[in-house]
Amino acid sequence: MPEEAPSQSPPRDGLGNAALVVGLVALVFAFVPIVGEFVAAPSAVLAIVLGVIGLVRAERGHATNGGTALAGIILGVVAGFVVFLVMAATVGPGG
Repeated sequence: MPEEAPSQSPPRDGLGNAALVVGLVALVFAFVPIVGEFVAAPSAVLAIVLGVIGLVRAERGHATNGGTALAGIILGVVAGFVVFLVMAATVGPGG
């Protein structure tokens, strides 16, 4: 009997793609003073978490979009920093 080749599962790219999308949403909403605190801050954290998981999957060979996951991480970090700056600018000294 001929041996069958092991079936290779399709790449699991969903989390890397989700990290990029959520990171973009976080960055857009980060520039809005009140909305940024409630939408962008949690979205930035979520983008970082999803991006790290997606990057680990890509390093292990389970996904093919390591660059996309890394972009999601970077966008999440930048969005978090922008939210911090906007909060600092709107609160002002002594507030």
